[in-house]
Amino acid sequence: MMIVVRIDVELAKRKMSVGEFAEKVGLTPANVAVLKNGRAKAVRFSTLDAMCRVLECQPGDLLEYVDADERAGL
Repeated sequence: MMIVVRIDVELAKRKMSVGEFAEKVGLTPANVAVLKNGRAKAVRFSTLDAMCRVLECQPGDLLEYVDADERAGL
């Protein structure tokens, strides 16, 4: 099981920079990078709420479940 964070897709749709997004959400650009690159171990609901508010989207637009076997091409 793997949860993939799709922040980059939503940022691209809105032509919003990581820096602008980070400032509006209240995160550092480094922490946004951790989320984007799949290195985050957890996300607070308050952070997810802020990300959805800023991007005007639903949590499912940002998070996707991917089966590890499918991702590996098995």
